[in-house]
Order: sequence, then structure tokens, then C-alpha cells
Amino acid sequence: MTKLMPLFHDQFKDFDKFFVGFEEPMAQMQKLHDDLTKNIPNYPPYNIRKNAENSYTIELAVAGFGESEIDITIDGGKLIVKGNVDAATDAIEDNFLFKGIATRAFTRAFAIDDQIEVKDAELFNGMLKIALERLVPAEKQPKKVPVKTKGEKQFLNESN
Repeated sequence: MTKLMPLFHDQFKDFDKFFVGFEEPMAQMQKLHDDLTKNIPNYPPYNIRKNAENSYTIELAVAGFGESEIDITIDGGKLIVKGNVDAATDAIEDNFLFKGIATRAFTRAFAIDDQIEVKDAELFNGMLKIALERLVPAEKQPKKVPVKTKGEKQFLNESN
């Protein structure tokens, strides 16, 4: 493999001479790259915690998003979290020399059971925390049956 490297090195040593005047296509390729990476399915990163037997928390790292830019909906067994980028933020984007903090729109969906209910959603220090609780149906919960004492004569009279 090391014998092949000098061969390729010699062929590409003057490669940059062929790219004079290609700034616009390179900018278009950069834009295409940026657009494609905005839809990567692993953004934003998240955690799912089991707090108790019937209590869960979904935590999403949504730094840069405000309360009005996040929508949470439940639709057909899915919990859908959407982050919408403000149009005014995109207009200011030209002032950056380097932009490493993502402010891209996202949609993250979680499959949830029909018995799961969203209790609360909080945004604090760039973390969105969604509290979930499993509703235990009444027929599955243990039910205590009270024992009543009845007079013996009255019970014998009713059984005759």
C-alpha cells in the first residue's frame, strides 16, 4: 500500500491548478452539504429516562431554541417534537465567519404506547424535558373489597 501512495501523490501534486474559477460550484457544493446535514436523523441528541415504574422523561438538547420555536404534538401513537428556526435568525447568518452551533429545524418522533400521557414539558438551559406517565387502567389496579360484619340471626334469616 505504501508503494501506491507515491504514485497517487505524483498524479495529484498539481491538482489545485485545475480549479481556478470554481468558487461558485464549490459554494453550491458547500450549500448542498449544509442542507443535507440539516436533516441528519440524530439531531438533536436525546436521553430517555425511567424515573419510576410508570414515569419517564425524554430530554432533548435544543440549545438556541426558544419556547415559541418548539412544538410538541401527539398523533397516532407518536410523540412528535419539532423545532422551527426563526426566519430573522437566518437573515443574520451572513455575519458568521464560522458557524459551529446548529440552529437548524428538526423533527424528532418517538413511538409511545396508548396508555402514555404527557404530563409536562419544560425548557431550561437548552434542555427540553418532557415528562411522561403511564396510566394504569382501573381494572388492573388491585382493588380492596371491604368485609362487613352482619348479625348472625339476620344472615340466617336471609339464607332461608
